[in-house]
Amino acid sequence: MPRWSCAMTSATLALPAPAARARLLGATGPWWLLVLPALLLMLAFYAYPLGQVLWISVTEPTPGLSNYERLLTSEAIQRVWITTLRICIITTAITLVAGYIVAYAIVHASPRWQRWMFVCVLLPLWVSVLVRAFAWVTLLRSQGVVNSALLGLGVIDAPLRLLWNEFGIAVGMIHYMIPYAVLPLYAAMRDIDPRLVPAARGLGASRGEAFRKVFLPLSRPGIIAATVLVFIFSLGFYVTPAILGGGRTLMVAEYIKLQILDLIRWGVGTMMASVLLIGIFLLLAVLSRVVDLRRVFGAGS
Repeated sequence: MPRWSCAMTSATLALPAPAARARLLGATGPWWLLVLPALLLMLAFYAYPLGQVLWISVTEPTPGLSNYERLLTSEAIQRVWITTLRICIITTAITLVAGYIVAYAIVHASPRWQRWMFVCVLLPLWVSVLVRAFAWVTLLRSQGVVNSALLGLGVIDAPLRLLWNEFGIAVGMIHYMIPYAVLPLYAAMRDIDPRLVPAARGLGASRGEAFRKVFLPLSRPGIIAATVLVFIFSLGFYVTPAILGGGRTLMVAEYIKLQILDLIRWGVGTMMASVLLIGIFLLLAVLSRVVDLRRVFGAGS
């Protein structure tokens, strides 16, 4: 027998059997070692700080649920939550309608125009939120571009109060959130078979009926995804409400900053942060009972 044949036979015999290799490496391999570093980072820099926030909320200034009782007894805290929810709902509704129109236009545009429209949609994401907020201050202030134009046209006799109130905050938040609504809506509309609407028209449906009964239901996953993204992001907004609200209209994030950094009331501030976090988790849990979130956000087939 040639030497190379003997060497190959010896090497083959030296290799462990499949069962032995499975016992040596594990049936599925040590996959957990691959995710262990990321898991440790998440525990150290995400889970542990959140746990500390929850702990402080029930221990400062005294152990107990006295901080959470303020949700029922403090008119200031209730007013902050009502203001936050009202602004977030208005922002989500207007952003969703505007984002749907933009996404619908992009889907039905030519490839050349789609590229330019995407640039216009994504361009705000490349500009700092601080710069955009101050740009809106320039536009909406009493001597700003909007009021000056309306006064010049004779539409109004005195400057409108467009800043330092809920209107100004909503305008800035809607401008910031448009891309986050357009992208999931476009992804959902792009997967709709373009032959369905013409088929409905051919069967006698009007343009409005074809859109309402065919296209709109098929785009529902994108609508849900855009609604969830915009509403949850809006709940934690800080920079835009702080600048466009001018300290006169407080939302939750700014109120938390006020309690922790200015008034040094860690218990109240962490309580508000904990309620915000728990509320978001509960919202996602309830929504997951109604729709498949994995499919809504593109993880499902």
